[in-house]
Amino acid sequence: MSTTKLRLGPLPKTENLKLTFNCPANLKADLERYAMLHSQTHGEEVDALTLIPHMLEAFMARDRVFKRSSMGVDMRS
Repeated sequence: MSTTKLRLGPLPKTENLKLTFNCPANLKADLERYAMLHSQTHGEEVDALTLIPHMLEAFMARDRVFKRSSMGVDMRS
Protein backbone atom coordinates (compact mmCIF):
# COMPACT_ATOMS: atom_id res chain seq x y z
CA MET A 1 0.00 0.00 0.00
CA SER A 2 1.30 3.42 -0.96
CA THR A 3 1.64 6.41 1.37
CA THR A 4 0.33 8.73 -1.35
CA LYS A 5 -2.60 10.86 -0.19
CA LEU A 6 -5.47 11.06 -2.66
CA ARG A 7 -8.40 13.42 -2.19
CA LEU A 8 -10.77 10.45 -2.53
CA GLY A 9 -10.39 7.98 0.34
CA PRO A 10 -11.62 4.39 0.66
CA LEU A 11 -15.03 3.86 -0.92
CA PRO A 12 -18.14 3.31 1.22
CA LYS A 13 -20.74 0.66 0.39
CA THR A 14 -23.82 2.33 -1.16
CA GLU A 15 -27.02 1.59 -3.06
CA ASN A 16 -26.52 2.41 -6.73
CA LEU A 17 -28.67 3.55 -9.65
CA LYS A 18 -27.52 3.42 -13.26
CA LEU A 19 -26.61 6.70 -14.96
CA THR A 20 -24.99 7.00 -18.41
CA PHE A 21 -22.94 9.95 -19.66
CA ASN A 22 -20.42 10.83 -22.37
CA CYS A 23 -16.98 12.25 -21.67
CA PRO A 24 -13.92 13.22 -23.70
CA ALA A 25 -11.33 10.50 -24.33
CA ASN A 26 -8.68 12.36 -22.31
CA LEU A 27 -11.01 12.49 -19.27
CA LYS A 28 -11.66 8.74 -19.57
CA ALA A 29 -7.91 8.12 -19.64
CA ASP A 30 -7.42 10.33 -16.57
CA LEU A 31 -10.22 8.52 -14.73
CA GLU A 32 -8.60 5.16 -15.52
CA ARG A 33 -5.21 6.42 -14.28
CA TYR A 34 -6.85 7.75 -11.10
CA ALA A 35 -8.57 4.38 -10.56
CA MET A 36 -5.24 2.58 -10.91
CA LEU A 37 -3.58 4.92 -8.40
CA HIS A 38 -6.57 4.63 -6.03
CA SER A 39 -6.33 0.83 -6.22
CA GLN A 40 -2.61 0.91 -5.42
CA THR A 41 -3.08 3.42 -2.59
CA HIS A 42 -5.93 1.60 -0.83
CA GLY A 43 -4.99 -2.00 -1.69
CA GLU A 44 -8.40 -2.76 -3.21
CA GLU A 45 -9.05 -3.06 -6.96
CA VAL A 46 -11.47 -0.42 -8.22
CA ASP A 47 -12.38 0.75 -11.71
CA ALA A 48 -13.09 4.24 -13.01
CA LEU A 49 -16.83 3.61 -13.27
CA THR A 50 -16.97 2.82 -9.56
CA LEU A 51 -15.04 5.98 -8.67
CA ILE A 52 -17.08 8.49 -10.71
CA PRO A 53 -20.09 8.75 -8.34
CA HIS A 54 -17.80 9.16 -5.32
CA MET A 55 -15.76 11.83 -7.09
CA LEU A 56 -18.91 13.75 -8.03
CA GLU A 57 -20.27 13.45 -4.50
CA ALA A 58 -16.98 14.75 -3.03
CA PHE A 59 -16.93 17.62 -5.52
CA MET A 60 -20.49 18.68 -4.71
CA ALA A 61 -19.90 18.36 -0.96
CA ARG A 62 -17.07 20.91 -1.25
CA ASP A 63 -18.98 23.38 -3.44
CA ARG A 64 -20.06 26.16 -1.06
CA VAL A 65 -22.51 27.80 -3.44
CA PHE A 66 -24.22 24.47 -4.14
CA LYS A 67 -24.42 23.65 -0.45
CA ARG A 68 -25.95 27.06 0.36
CA SER A 69 -28.47 26.83 -2.48
CA SER A 70 -29.56 23.31 -1.55
CA MET A 71 -29.81 23.75 2.23
CA GLY A 72 -33.00 22.16 3.44
CA VAL A 73 -33.79 20.67 0.01
CA ASP A 74 -33.57 16.87 -0.25
CA MET A 75 -33.81 15.84 -3.93
CA ARG A 76 -33.45 12.11 -3.15
CA SER A 77 -37.09 11.55 -2.19
